Amino acid sequence: MYPVVLRLEGRRCLVVGGGKVARRKVEGLLAAGAVVTVVAPRVDPAIDAVPEVAVERRPYRSEDVAGCWLVFAATDDPGVQQAVFDDGQRAGIWVNAADDPERCAFFLPAILRREPVVLAVSTEGRSPALAAWLRDRAAAMLPDQLEHVAAQLVAERDELRANGIPTEGRDWGARIEQLLAQYSDDHPAAGPST
Repeated sequence: MYPVVLRLEGRRCLVVGGGKVARRKVEGLLAAGAVVTVVAPRVDPAIDAVPEVAVERRPYRSEDVAGCWLVFAATDDPGVQQAVFDDGQRAGIWVNAADDPERCAFFLPAILRREPVVLAVSTEGRSPALAAWLRDRAAAMLPDQLEHVAAQLVAERDELRANGIPTEGRDWGARIEQLLAQYSDDHPAAGPST
């Protein structure tokens, strides 16, 4: 497996299926800024309620994958799942078939977002429950001020680069520790009142 983080903003993505699993795929795609189309004869009301989603109430057709960056097959029909995967393969488009690792060109990890930090844990589609458990345990160990530290590091790195100073080889680990300590001193945890 080769893990990546994809930029989907403004990219057309297709979800075949209209149930609860499809709804979760739609939510993730919208969070990434994708342009989402759902194709299914029946669609969950929660999907219908999102004006940014183009919904086509009909069976899947092979030409639906044309022009898509990513496709999700989220139906309970093995024949449709296989057709979506096959059509994506022929078109050179990545397809993820929900709960069907053999029909996946990619897998979705369990994700935690604390912008700009994204923590992703994968079991290569074999155990989503384990991936979610690991993500939750890792999330509990992350500092509360992670977003602030990340924002400061981004600003410092951008300033160095703007001034033509290389960012490689710097002791970023020490700087992170310094920022965490500084933020903790500036924002101490609330203790019991006396």
